Amino acid sequence: MTNLLHIDSSIRHEGSVTREITGAFADVWRSSNPEGGYTYRDLNAEPVPHVDGSPHDIKAHLVAEVRAADVILIGAPMYNFSIPSTLKAWIDQVASQEFFPREDGTFELGGKRVVVVTARGGSYKPGTPREGFDFQEPYLRAVLSMIGLDQNLEFVHAELTMADVNPQMHQFRELAVESLADAHRVVKELASA
Repeated sequence: MTNLLHIDSSIRHEGSVTREITGAFADVWRSSNPEGGYTYRDLNAEPVPHVDGSPHDIKAHLVAEVRAADVILIGAPMYNFSIPSTLKAWIDQVASQEFFPREDGTFELGGKRVVVVTARGGSYKPGTPREGFDFQEPYLRAVLSMIGLDQNLEFVHAELTMADVNPQMHQFRELAVESLADAHRVVKELASA
């Protein structure tokens, strides 16, 4: 049996682009894997504690969820060029030494598939003025590589999500619609694969 761990971290429920897209992935995945296991974690509704040196019972539970998953789906909106603090807290609980490389260089979590869905108010593609301000994907790639979750890692970006609400970005509304449609197309392909 295949298991999906679905994590959302947006502070918004209504109107959240990452929740919309991860929801689409989960729906297609669950249809394609009717016998599969499904675990949902909403880091905004139920934030995990920040690492503070004190023992937390939840760490073992979070680690067990990651171990049980074959596919990990992460909704990661961009806040101030990076990820939500709730997602960072989850990562800090999960990215522990027990998942660091073994002596032979392999990882316990190395066989898992990871799909990260991002939403960005602007565009951070190569060649854009804000390319160097993307601390979201590079950080996630780096931290996930530390525990072997980069070996089958896909990013799906929905960009220019602020084009409808920011008058200075109205000229990019069509590109925003295209980016959102493309993100939906990609997650449906990934979920059914």
